[in-house]
Amino acid sequence: MIKTPAVAELIELALNEDLCGGDPTSEALFDENSKARAVIKAKSDLIICGLPLISMVFQKVDPQVTIVLNKKDGDFCPAQTSVVELNGRALSILAAERTILNFLQRMSGIATRTRKTSSLTPLGILDTRKTTPGHRILEKYAVKIGGGRNHRLNLSGGIMIKDNHIDAFGSITNCVKRIKSKVPHTLKIEVEVRNFDEAREAVDAGADIILLDNMTTEAMKRICNELKGLAIFEASGGITESRLAELTDCGLDFVSMGALTHSVTAADLSMTIAFETQDKL
Repeated sequence: MIKTPAVAELIELALNEDLCGGDPTSEALFDENSKARAVIKAKSDLIICGLPLISMVFQKVDPQVTIVLNKKDGDFCPAQTSVVELNGRALSILAAERTILNFLQRMSGIATRTRKTSSLTPLGILDTRKTTPGHRILEKYAVKIGGGRNHRLNLSGGIMIKDNHIDAFGSITNCVKRIKSKVPHTLKIEVEVRNFDEAREAVDAGADIILLDNMTTEAMKRICNELKGLAIFEASGGITESRLAELTDCGLDFVSMGALTHSVTAADLSMTIAFETQDKL
């Protein structure tokens, strides 16, 4: 899924950030053909994610570096787990080190948080479009690896009527009617609502999914109970892990959480490199 031209371009950009002027430190210290062995380890408990990117990085840096994966994406790795082993030119491994760790740490952080969050509730956990610019494919992949589900990849991924649309056209009914007249009937329509009356209007207008935005638990429970079976219900708006327990019995189907991607803590991984003996001055 992530071995796409867009991801290849992102890797190229990341490598250029680090290597646009070469690596004069390593180039002055190591011979061109000096060899090294590296091990990437988990320094804390985590869900590993992003391993397919390692081979993509070395395809650009040095295809001769050998890669041994001891784990696969989605595996739980306790602290001190050896995740990856690398063998090859020292200069190549040093050149790729930071780029590889940046990808792994970010993606593993997302996967780890998503796994923890998903374990707290039987509700479907969705991501959002609140992602790092340019990294959306990778971050949404990490959410799936962690056990979450993807919301829209981009604006073309589905119909979602939000407050700005409603304000522009006067009502939810007007928006739904206009959209139904212009898009294929196979596309589901989601409507963001702020209270019970808007939820009722959205259901009556023919919306398939109702997004309950920034509501109290009691307000969501009322909507889900009184409109049960008439639509799919999704909660959103600043929802944290601490609130999931009380939302579980509201009648919701999904909870979408921007925090899975926009404020995640990077997972703690390190690369230890052993070099062949160098001549010393």
